[in-house]
Amino acid sequence: MITRRFLNGALMAGALAGVLAVAAPVVSAWANTAVPFSAEAFKAAQASGSPILVEIHADWCPTCKAQNPILDKLTAEPKFKDLKIFRVDFDAMKPVVKEFGARMQSTLIVFKGSAEQGRSVGDTKEASIAALLDKSL
Repeated sequence: MITRRFLNGALMAGALAGVLAVAAPVVSAWANTAVPFSAEAFKAAQASGSPILVEIHADWCPTCKAQNPILDKLTAEPKFKDLKIFRVDFDAMKPVVKEFGARMQSTLIVFKGSAEQGRSVGDTKEASIAALLDKSL
């Protein structure tokens, strides 16, 4: 009985490891993750004409938490492969928050190069966030 349980557990663990090994490169190939904001990287992205998303984010914010899976899903789409995503910590980066004119966390701002194309505050609807991201292209 112990041998059978061990064998079944080992087979399940092996199968799961195999699935993860195959899926991980596919997910990471399309994943477009946010990087902490730095003025230098942001200016370089603007100068290159890249599409840019700035997230004014707080880890404690329930709206930000609701936005995360939506942004992960949308930014994994091939059309957003060149989107540069910068995360501004609402609590730790107050001067940067002020520079962007954001008054609260869960603010999303899109740029096409150096020109702001749109922003939203507190939005958790996939369709309207997708429309906002489209403005950066």
